[in-house]
Amino acid sequence: MRRIYLSLLLFFVFSAAMFAQQYRRPVKPTKNLIVMIPDGTSIGVVSAARWYQIYNKLGGDNLAIDPYLCGTVKTFSSNAPIGDSAPTTSCYMTGMPQRSGNVSIYPEADPEKDLVPVDPEMAYQPLSTILEAAKYQQNKATGLVVTVEFPHATPADCSAHHYARGRYDYIGSQMAYQNLDVMFGGGNSILTDDIKEHFKNTGTKLFQNDIKAFKEFNGKEKVWALFGERELPYDLDRDPNIVPSLQEMTEKALDRLSQNENGFFLMVEGSKIDWSAHGNDAVGCITEYLAFDKAVASVMEFAKKNGETTVVIMPDHGNSGFTIGRRDLKGYDKASLSDLFKNVSKFKKTGEGLERILLKSKPEDFKAIFKKYTDIDLNEEELNLLLSSKNYKEADYMKVSNSVNMGSSIINIMDSHTYFGFTTGGHTGEEVFLAAYHPNGDIPVGMNTNVEINHYLRAALGLSTSLEEMTSEIFAKHTDVFKGMEYTIDKSTDFPVLKVKKGNTTLTIPAFKSVVYLNNQPIALSSVVVYIDKNDTFYLPKSLANKL
Repeated sequence: MRRIYLSLLLFFVFSAAMFAQQYRRPVKPTKNLIVMIPDGTSIGVVSAARWYQIYNKLGGDNLAIDPYLCGTVKTFSSNAPIGDSAPTTSCYMTGMPQRSGNVSIYPEADPEKDLVPVDPEMAYQPLSTILEAAKYQQNKATGLVVTVEFPHATPADCSAHHYARGRYDYIGSQMAYQNLDVMFGGGNSILTDDIKEHFKNTGTKLFQNDIKAFKEFNGKEKVWALFGERELPYDLDRDPNIVPSLQEMTEKALDRLSQNENGFFLMVEGSKIDWSAHGNDAVGCITEYLAFDKAVASVMEFAKKNGETTVVIMPDHGNSGFTIGRRDLKGYDKASLSDLFKNVSKFKKTGEGLERILLKSKPEDFKAIFKKYTDIDLNEEELNLLLSSKNYKEADYMKVSNSVNMGSSIINIMDSHTYFGFTTGGHTGEEVFLAAYHPNGDIPVGMNTNVEINHYLRAALGLSTSLEEMTSEIFAKHTDVFKGMEYTIDKSTDFPVLKVKKGNTTLTIPAFKSVVYLNNQPIALSSVVVYIDKNDTFYLPKSLANKL
């Protein structure tokens, strides 16, 4: 345990020194902290969204984010310059770069590729997050607002711990047992009976596909509102009578969280900008970013009126190499605004939205449907492309652009009638934009690493205990906490259960929850318990030893 703490401390000292060089004056802590992440947004998407807004007269020449742009962020995984969403936001939350798939957990060492010092003996150690620190140390309200299923990478990074981002069973349980004050997004199919029972036990309101109840809610209870089985539809395809916008969810979250006298931490993610970029869907990228920008407008209005709120906005990584202009744009320097944005402005659906319609339609209606939603008159080659792929749908949103499926065929046709370019269907390694607001003007400027951003967030919260010290308190190994005691691990249930005995007392500790049982009597914890099968270890609060 001492070695782990010293390793965490050394990393903290190293990164804090980097932070001190970047910021030459103290950051005054504020009552509230809001982090906004437009997932996978390369700067080309922001530029296109701005021009699209101008061309379509949607609200002036500037985006809501424009006055607050202040620098860039070098975002990366522990062993790769091009990051995956899980490790990159995990670094924002914990201060430690991580490997692909990692959710707020110390990475395995990769000596030939590691970009930062990595202690191999600390592999899989859960790392305390900014959200957990706000709740655990400062008793602040906490909330997450996303447009994908709730245990997806970015929200999971704030509130859960595991080495594999796809383990929704482990991650979803942790998020529920974090006792968040607000969780808005998708993922009804992921809720379990145990999660629903926990909500009942904690007085948490749960709205499922109930936009009326969501809009009417103005209480002080903890509240989850989920729409759809998994992710929410793209904003361009969204039925506003069924699914709220990101802006609406953000405003509702602010209303609820601001009732806490100690302040709050909120993370808002424009989740599906990234999905559009993976699919090379230009109109999806643009309209999803504009939906995010509306949420930015609401947050900035709140922050300025409130006077006690810090806001930090940055993507977790780039995606797709999106550009305005490509090889077949002749005379690029003479292309008018209309040349570049007239056609895309006629698209009334994303590629995915149009795919859903075509898959339910007769082939002889394809041309008329395409014309209705895109104003494109399909030629024979384009029609044959659709007909040859209409029965195949790519299940993985990250692979749509690289598969011959109905979705990719639609997007290829739509994009061919624009002059937007893409270099890949995957993530890219360029720096991403940084925007920030602080009531005293104490904002990060210039180029920051994702590690430095984490330290700015710590400073904005004014944490009295470092994340490293907090990690040693709430995520200690069970072998250290119960050293010399009799314990067993039962793996016959859905989640492993640790049982510790001392005399006539038995402490039962289920994994991925925040409730333990002392002689069958429940005790609520302030943090979740994490189990890692790779080393057969429970990570839990040191204070549990005092229960025996």
